[in-house]
Amino acid sequence: MITLILPPPVSSNRYWRPARIGERITIVPTKEAKDYRKAVAWLAASAGVRTPLQGRLEMLVQLYPHRPLDADKRMRDHGDLWDDDVRCIDLGNCEKVLSDALQGSAIVDDKQLWRINLERMEPDGEARVVVRISQLQPRQRAQLALA
Repeated sequence: MITLILPPPVSSNRYWRPARIGERITIVPTKEAKDYRKAVAWLAASAGVRTPLQGRLEMLVQLYPHRPLDADKRMRDHGDLWDDDVRCIDLGNCEKVLSDALQGSAIVDDKQLWRINLERMEPDGEARVVVRISQLQPRQRAQLALA
């Protein structure tokens, strides 16, 4: 299993940009996206990841938004729902940008991800993403009885 603590991903709106190649327009990563990918690769290497995981994988993503300065007031005013309006990247954008950024360092390709669990956590300090990636165990396949 690989466990990584990463900075929150950039928004997918800032991850891709259109670029003209000859007569065609295609979508390419922005400089910000490339910088995020380099940071993810560096953090993965620092965590001891030497080669990307092979085979079918599962990924657990825990997204921690930044804790706002008025968190105590929000808790008093809104109880358990205090963090519903805390500014945070949405989980769908987080997953796609993160899985793309992990390619080449922790995983070979995002096609390997067969199970993904995304969870937005209660803000407890600095914004971050905790990612756990592990091999997905092969399914037990029942043999079909031949008639």
